[in-house]
Amino acid sequence: MTPQRRTALISVLVAIALIGLKLGTGLATHSLGLISEAAHSGTDLIAALLTFFAVGVAARPADTGHQYGHGKAEHLSALAEGAILVIASLFIVWRAIARLAGTTHPHVSATWWALLVIVVVIGLDLARTIASVRAARRYSSAAFASNALHFASDLGGSTAVLVGLLLVRAGYQEADSVAALFVACIVLAVAVRLMRRNIDVLMDRVPADAEEAARRAIAFVEPPVSYDAAVGQGHAAADAIERAVQTALPEADVVVHVEPLESDADIRERARAAAIGVPQVREVHNVSAVNVGSGTELSLHLKLPGGLPLEQAHEIAEQVERAIREAVPEVTGVATHLEPLSEGAAGTRPRAADVATDRDLVARIVRKETGFEPEELRFVHTDDGLVAYLTLSLGGETELAAAHEQASRIEEAIRRERPEIVDVVVHTEPRE
Repeated sequence: MTPQRRTALISVLVAIALIGLKLGTGLATHSLGLISEAAHSGTDLIAALLTFFAVGVAARPADTGHQYGHGKAEHLSALAEGAILVIASLFIVWRAIARLAGTTHPHVSATWWALLVIVVVIGLDLARTIASVRAARRYSSAAFASNALHFASDLGGSTAVLVGLLLVRAGYQEADSVAALFVACIVLAVAVRLMRRNIDVLMDRVPADAEEAARRAIAFVEPPVSYDAAVGQGHAAADAIERAVQTALPEADVVVHVEPLESDADIRERARAAAIGVPQVREVHNVSAVNVGSGTELSLHLKLPGGLPLEQAHEIAEQVERAIREAVPEVTGVATHLEPLSEGAAGTRPRAADVATDRDLVARIVRKETGFEPEELRFVHTDDGLVAYLTLSLGGETELAAAHEQASRIEEAIRRERPEIVDVVVHTEPRE
């Protein structure tokens, strides 16, 4: 048995003892105050039983039917306890008003042993209140906290009954009914507070000033926050997942949290994201990471505006290196290669007759390397010279590395045999 359930079980046993003690004494002395306290202890028993079973349910781990756990069972228990308190207090009010209005005239006998009983009850109420407060703090339990409030109200009610009995001994018979009304007021106040608090929890009421507190916390986040293509792809994937789940479960509230996949490519992706976030960096490519045992050596190519002075470009490269070291602490060294950003250039398509020789040459090299004609071949005249664009058709099972190597061999052969072709752009695709 868990410590929480053991504490709740003790409360059950004490509540049973108090019911018998208060009810027996109240019936013997005709004291409405003691009878109302016995009813109050009856609610204690029900509340303690609810707590005993609720803490057992709340302690269960989350499962497929209760993915957020069973913690709200304690709040359901506390809500039921509040409803019971309201019913008991209304009964007490009705009986007390009937006596004060003269409808019934029972004689209250405030004997010495009745006073002794109520003193013992006060001592037990005090002990139970202290024990429940400690349990509520130790286990952060709503059920134990509600029990503490309940037992504290018992303590106040028992004190009022004691005062009422003392006044009855002094000759004021109505004092017992007044004490009963006082107990009822305490019970109602506790019940309303208890039910309101637990209804807020069960209805997922947003705590007061929660939104403002969140906004203040976000305001202290250091700007700026940069977003790159990797973040955009993650956001798109999260949106796709949300749409898929909401299609299957229209009533679902879907929250998708995106985290980086821990893999060999993770270092390169994080480094790329850090580099592209530096102002004036236009493109990052050829990012490579080499594990040298003591850490990871990283290299990458940066494209910057071609008109930048070398001194300024070097400062940007140093910013990139610092950003990468902060974002990827496992990197021990960063090497950057600076390249000018290519500006858009004008080009013209040559006549077919002017590039007939070039076309035959390229087709021959492709046939020799692949055994097939190029799928597509076209040429463009630029300010720098002739550029060839060709498409290779390879087997769909060809590995990407092998396809890239084959394309590179074709590029080298074309440049070697026809230097006038300043650039060769090879696109590879699977053969149908």
